[in-house]
Order: sequence, then structure tokens, then C-alpha cells
Amino acid sequence: MSDVPVLYSFRRCPYAMRARMALLVSGTSYAHREVLLRDKPAAMLAASPKGTVPVLVLADATVIDESIDIMHWALAQHDPQEWLASVDAELVALFDGAFKHHLDRYKYAGRYDADPLANRAAGLAILADLDTRLADQDYLGGSKPGFNDIAIFPFVRQFAGVDAAWFAACAPQQVREWLAILVASDLYERAMVRIEPWAGERD
Repeated sequence: MSDVPVLYSFRRCPYAMRARMALLVSGTSYAHREVLLRDKPAAMLAASPKGTVPVLVLADATVIDESIDIMHWALAQHDPQEWLASVDAELVALFDGAFKHHLDRYKYAGRYDADPLANRAAGLAILADLDTRLADQDYLGGSKPGFNDIAIFPFVRQFAGVDAAWFAACAPQQVREWLAILVASDLYERAMVRIEPWAGERD
């Protein structure tokens, strides 16, 4: 058993992104095991049979396999930027629920037999409300990023990437600027460092 938490992660997964960013901002030491989703490690599946990332295995073998729970755990260890003081659970749930629903059906319309433009419009309506929250401030909490920004922006980034030209032309301005700031941040850069897939034992 590792004497530090072990994180099973996938670089481009928005859930894993936010977990890594919370771990990094908390200063928590952990072992990063990058996962190939087509060839999931047996150790990860043994810890969390549902087979999705991220999965955090603590030194005492406790398993945390929901990204929001990983964020809360990391910040409970150390919260130097006071992210936990400004958690908006309702806003995060909106993006984890309705926004993610429309994002999936916009990005993977064929998989869901969905109308991509209708789902893009529904996602855009949610972003319009987010734009109102961002009026006259860089971040949802004011002058510095916090829990809510980090919890939801990976999904907005994914939405923007489906049709970057459309997003640049049609997405609300404050949302576009907020997303650009977060993607350009040092924290995001550190969270997105490329790591070779873990070469541990697999099935």
C-alpha cells in the first residue's frame, strides 16, 4: 500500500481535471497513475469496479471515486485559497446534471440519437445564466478562482471545443473570457502535464 494517496486519472477527462486541480491547489502529495481507458488497470477496477476516473485510493485503502468528493477531501486537508467557503452546490449540480446532459448530446449526437443543435441551444441557455453571474468580475466568486469555477469549467471547455469557431462567435462574452483565463492559468497548466500511462499490472 502506498504511503500517499494514489490517483487513477485520465488527462482529458473533465471529472479528473477538476480532481487534479483541487489536489494541486491543496498541496496534497499523491501518486498519479495515468489510465488508458481502453485498458484499465486491474488495481483501479479492484478499488472501484464502476471503472471510471478519477479514483483516489487513500493510504488507509479508503476509496473515493467521485470527483466532487475528491475535491472536498483534498481541500479538507488544506484549503489555502479558501475554496470551501464559497461552494455553490446547486450551481455545480446544474453543470454536472443538465449541462452535462446537453453537452453529451451535442458532442456525441450520433451515440445518443439526439439533435445536436437543440442540445447546443439548451447548453447555451445555461451559459447565458452563467454569464450573468460573471458580470463585472473575472470569476464566480469575485477576483480569484474558487471551487465553483474549477468544478464546472472543464465541462464548459469541452462544450467550447465541439465547434470552436461557433463558440468564439456565439457564446456569451463573459463566459468566453472566464474560460480563457482559466485555461491559461498556471494551475490548469500543472494539472494538464502529460504523463505516460501507468505500467502497472493489468488484466
